[in-house]
Amino acid sequence: MSKYAIGVDIGGTSVKMGLFEREGNVLDKWEIPTMKDNKGASILPDVAKSILAKLKEKGIREEELVGVGVGAPGPMDDEGTLLGGAVNLGWDSFNIPQALGAYIKVPIKAANDANAAAFGEMWQGGGKGYDSLVVVTLGTGVGGGIIVRGKILVGSCGAGGEIGHIHIEDNDTESCNCGNKGCLEQYTSATGIARLARRYLAEHREAVTVLRKENISAKTVFDAVKAGDAAAKEIAGQFGDYLGKGLAMVSSVVNPEIFVIGGGVSKAGEILLSYIEPYFRKYAFGNCKETRFALAKLGNDAGIYGAAALVLL
Repeated sequence: MSKYAIGVDIGGTSVKMGLFEREGNVLDKWEIPTMKDNKGASILPDVAKSILAKLKEKGIREEELVGVGVGAPGPMDDEGTLLGGAVNLGWDSFNIPQALGAYIKVPIKAANDANAAAFGEMWQGGGKGYDSLVVVTLGTGVGGGIIVRGKILVGSCGAGGEIGHIHIEDNDTESCNCGNKGCLEQYTSATGIARLARRYLAEHREAVTVLRKENISAKTVFDAVKAGDAAAKEIAGQFGDYLGKGLAMVSSVVNPEIFVIGGGVSKAGEILLSYIEPYFRKYAFGNCKETRFALAKLGNDAGIYGAAALVLL
C-alpha cells in the first residue's frame, strides 16, 4: 500500500519540498535553488531529480508514493494548467502534472501556491477540522485561498480567492499595484497598514505617539497597540474596519465556517483578531456573523503541507 506523499512548493528563489506520511506527519523537509534561466526549463527536472534522490536516501520505492503535489505561482485551473504562465519563474502556459510526469512516474497534482497553502492550513493548520474556509494572507499584498466542502475554489480563469482586490474604498486617488483604486490590499496588507499610519499621523499632527519616533511598519503599529498607544489603536481600528468589511462581503458569497488569518502581519498574534472580528460582525449578514476566526499555524511550511494534501485528500 502507498504510504507516502511529496509536497513541492515552487518559489522564485527556492523550491521547498517535504516527505509526508499519509496521516500528515512530515518525515523530512529540504529545498533546492530555483533555476530560472532559460525560461525556467530546468525547474521541474531539478525537482524530479531531487525527489528521486530523497526516495533513494530513505529507501522508499516510487510505488510507495501516493503521489506528488505541486504548488506554484500564477493562475491555474483545477487540472494544474497554468493560465497565462508564471512570470516570476519565466514559465509560459503548460500543464504542470503532465510536464513533471515525464520525469517521475507517480500521480501528480498541482495548484496555485496560495491555494495550496490554504489547503495545508485546512489539513494540518489553523483550519484543521473544517472543510469550508477562507485563508487570508496579509503580507506585502493580500492573498486568499477559498475552500468549499474540501475543494479549492479556482474560478473560471484561476482568479478565485483574489480577495485583496475587492473594491472597498471609493475616495482613494492612489492606485493599487493591479492598476485599480481602492482595493482592500491598499489598507490591510503590511504596506497598507503602514500607509494608514502615515496618513493618520499627517492628519493628526497634534497626536502624541511613539510612532513618530519609529520607522513605520505593520509591526511597529501593532507593537504600539500592545503598549497602549492611543494613535496606534486608532490606526488598528481603521485596518480592522476595512478588513472586517471586506471579509463580510466574502462571507456573503462563500459562507465559510472559519477565516484563517496568516502572512507576516499575523505575527502580531491574537490582538490582530480582536480588531477584525468586531467589524466583521458589524457588517456581516445574518448567520454569517457567527463565522469563526483563527490564526494560521503552519507559517512557511503551509505550501508543502497543502501540496502533499492535494494527492492525499
